[in-house]
Amino acid sequence: MNFNAIKITPQQAEIIAQKLFNVSGKSSPLPGYLDLNFRIKVDAGEGFILKISRPDENQEYLDFQQQILRHVARNGNGLIAPKVSIDTKGNAISSFIDDQGNPRMVRLLTWVTGRIWSDVIPQLDDLRHSLGEQCGKLTQALQGFDHPQAHRKFEWDIAASLWTTSHLDLFNEKERKILASFQEDFEMAQSAYIKLRKAVVHNDANDLNIVVSDDLMHPTVKAAIDYGDAIHTQIINDLAIACAYAIMGHNDPLEAALPIVKGYHSQFTLEERELEHLYNAIAMRLVISVTKAAISKREVPDNAYLLVSDKPAWALLEKWYALPTDFAHYSFRQACGFIPHPHESEFKNWAGQNTFRLSELFPTVDQTEAHRLDLSVSSKWLGQQVDFDDLELFQFKMDRLQKKHPDKLIAGGYLEPRNVYTTSEYGRIGNSGPENRTIHLGVDFWLPVGTRVNALFDGEVMTSVNDAGHKEYGGLIILKHKTENFEFFTLYGHLSVASIHKKEVGQFVNKGEDIGYLGHPEENGNWAPHLHFQVILSMLGYTIDFPGVGYFNQIEVWKSICPDPNFLFKSVILQPTKTASNDQLIEYRKQHLGKSLSLQYEVPIKMVRGAGQYLIDQYGRKYLDTVNNVAHVGHEHPAVVKAGQEQMALINTNSRYLHDTINTLAQELLETLPPELSVLHFVNSGSEANELAIRMVKAFTGERDIIASAVGYHGNTNSTIDISSYKFDGKGGQGAPEHTHIFPLPDAFRGKYRGENTGYRYAGEVQIQIDAIHKKGRGLGALIVEPIISCGGQIELPEGFLEKAYDYVRKAGGLCISDEVQVGCGRVGKFFWGFQLHQVVPDIVTIGKPLGNGHPLAAVACTQEVAAKFANGMEYFNTFGGNPVSCAIGAEVLRTVKRENLQEHALQVGEFLKSGLKNLAKDFPIIGDVRGQGLFLGVELVDIEMNPLSDKANYLANRMKDYGILMSTDGPDHNVLKIKPPMVFSRDNAEELLFYLRKVLKEDFMRRY
Repeated sequence: MNFNAIKITPQQAEIIAQKLFNVSGKSSPLPGYLDLNFRIKVDAGEGFILKISRPDENQEYLDFQQQILRHVARNGNGLIAPKVSIDTKGNAISSFIDDQGNPRMVRLLTWVTGRIWSDVIPQLDDLRHSLGEQCGKLTQALQGFDHPQAHRKFEWDIAASLWTTSHLDLFNEKERKILASFQEDFEMAQSAYIKLRKAVVHNDANDLNIVVSDDLMHPTVKAAIDYGDAIHTQIINDLAIACAYAIMGHNDPLEAALPIVKGYHSQFTLEERELEHLYNAIAMRLVISVTKAAISKREVPDNAYLLVSDKPAWALLEKWYALPTDFAHYSFRQACGFIPHPHESEFKNWAGQNTFRLSELFPTVDQTEAHRLDLSVSSKWLGQQVDFDDLELFQFKMDRLQKKHPDKLIAGGYLEPRNVYTTSEYGRIGNSGPENRTIHLGVDFWLPVGTRVNALFDGEVMTSVNDAGHKEYGGLIILKHKTENFEFFTLYGHLSVASIHKKEVGQFVNKGEDIGYLGHPEENGNWAPHLHFQVILSMLGYTIDFPGVGYFNQIEVWKSICPDPNFLFKSVILQPTKTASNDQLIEYRKQHLGKSLSLQYEVPIKMVRGAGQYLIDQYGRKYLDTVNNVAHVGHEHPAVVKAGQEQMALINTNSRYLHDTINTLAQELLETLPPELSVLHFVNSGSEANELAIRMVKAFTGERDIIASAVGYHGNTNSTIDISSYKFDGKGGQGAPEHTHIFPLPDAFRGKYRGENTGYRYAGEVQIQIDAIHKKGRGLGALIVEPIISCGGQIELPEGFLEKAYDYVRKAGGLCISDEVQVGCGRVGKFFWGFQLHQVVPDIVTIGKPLGNGHPLAAVACTQEVAAKFANGMEYFNTFGGNPVSCAIGAEVLRTVKRENLQEHALQVGEFLKSGLKNLAKDFPIIGDVRGQGLFLGVELVDIEMNPLSDKANYLANRMKDYGILMSTDGPDHNVLKIKPPMVFSRDNAEELLFYLRKVLKEDFMRRY
């Protein structure tokens, strides 16, 4: 049929709606497969959808669609669905004669408001769960409905999908292999598949037929529309179709499918036997889709609707094909609340009736009990990654541990979240960014090279890997065992390659027969000698290896597939130590910690380890840290940690005794400062540093009046709170004290004075405060300001401001304090200190915890003149300020900055990132300003009228956390994203940050304001 010959224009559609249904409105075309569809917008109400059939349409088929909608209206228990409208003659199906003389049938249905599924970004788990719920409710509502047309032959019916086998010639060799594999599996399963429950189902929950609410923060599925594909078929097919379309475009389609399955099951209970066929049913819907598209490319090339899902369907088919069928099945079971592996309980019962001794596994080892070794991400014994990578050190520690427990076998590891699997084969990009396999699925037994390993049970060799470079195990044997009711497998990894040469696949091994000997480290990935022992209930299609480590988000399935070996040995010591849940930690904090102690993020994270630019949670997930400038040279930098440990082992006392480290730190620090700033005092925090600076001001000038910036923050002591507008002008504050004088935030973007050449005008505001002090008959003590105002929103001081303000202050007899707590130590890139950006030299510089990389260490640098007047007879003593441990750490931090060229690194990476952020601003106008220097940047979000978008900034920070990137907001309106990561933050990290920022900025909530 000529598609153009039967077209209807929007103007014609308006006339038809008016004439047949007495509905007046504006018409706009909609996509459709068989019908020609038009939305009719009316002045009042939600409007309608006008559906005009092709000339050859079957009226009984249209009646079927109308009847099913009426059934849903009667039995849907609140389900939203299009409602049937009656024409002016009382008919549910109307008709007219088109310009070609063809009779055309017409239906008018009520319009369901909302957004089409394909228009919604992002499609998160909650939304997909609601899709499953909606589809499950609809299936429940359709129970008992039938119609002759429900039993028609229909090519889109998954049950009839094997028609696709006759069209394999339309595809290339790679494509045919994938399609044929699914077709063969589906055909093999027919005897069981045809016995599954059947009913009339919607059968077409695709991304154009699902309506989603307009709620941008928490969208839910409102309705399924277009019942034209409804059919009497296996009920599981309906869920398969919902999954097939909703999981397109996801890196991990199985993970994306699980909320849909769970939601469907919550409304319409699925049977276990149905879940056995869901994987294949999803695949076969995709097979139909790509086959229909291939045919349509040849037959109807001008109908774009027929091809809309072709590319994403192929991308999904390839991922689905790579997925182990059984793993998908077990995951579906878990989502529905069933035990993931059907034989898990049987195995546990069998194991509970049989006890096996460790001596049966290791016949030459005397130890009969085990001592658990903790190698989890939280392990203090493990130390840093560099310690683990040092094989000699690790082996030395292991030998020491064995000597401490001579009568026990060192073992452990089951379900431990480990952070030691760092190579690329352990990682992937999931639906929420980078993720690694971290959950250890077996037990490790640490024993000497050459220790004999026996088979625990009679079994057949399934895998015998003699590859010294094998990525997870080195020498590997997997045995298959059979009981009366089920089969299982045992895995023996890290054996010597030579010892397993005699074991061939298919060979029978008797219980107690040796299967190999523990290998050297070079045979098993440079691990210390040990046996990795694992119980497996399904091989998932693996033949030459099997995963020994799993992803945390799949842990419930993996621990069912690979049950705890302790069921065999009854050694509870091998199980990981249970720790308090995050909810328990939060509850304890609420009861016993200060009420003002806040937590980051709407859903807080527990962090247990740091490494460079990453923080790592208790499950081993790595988060890219873009906000922790305190860990200046990287979280737990090995050289810094070592410096502190070594000095702590010697002595840690106060500065009244002579020691080298305080002089060493002083020398390292003075080398970075102008010669005028030649006297140092060491303290414990930035707050203490600013507190001491205020005391110096009072001693030098005899005055108490301090000028500071609006929204400035300088510490948490009484005196520093008194000069911190960020605190006393904020929630709970009581305004500026008598001796504090606040000038406007020198913000050239959205402040009192805007644009270029505002520096002198803001400096004039400092002079106004000086004049106000003089009018009160008092003199000026000091001006304190950050070179880039952090809590104010990463505000770069306008050009000329600081130079002119310093001039005004000094003419008034005051001192100039540069608060470098946030921006110092090379972070701004172009210079080591922020004040150097403005070609000035302060009288006092305060330096904070970045100097100690998080260790309590800070400093005050001042001129000889200030130091002399401060030394007025009242001794300044700080018990821990300048202690040997802190000084050793601080000196190593400064050496690391120089040795690793981190200042230049901050300049290069910072400029790259800043440029990338400005490019984002071109595409996303809500980014009003990008500012800062080096690795101290701010991104301000505003609307077209320059109003702050704090809700957008908060949303963005929380969504970035979902992708494993830690961000935070700041500024008086909390609408500024602050970026001040550890200085080892790399260009690759910057590219990752930009990639996910772009991804989140595309989301509905970010795009609409």
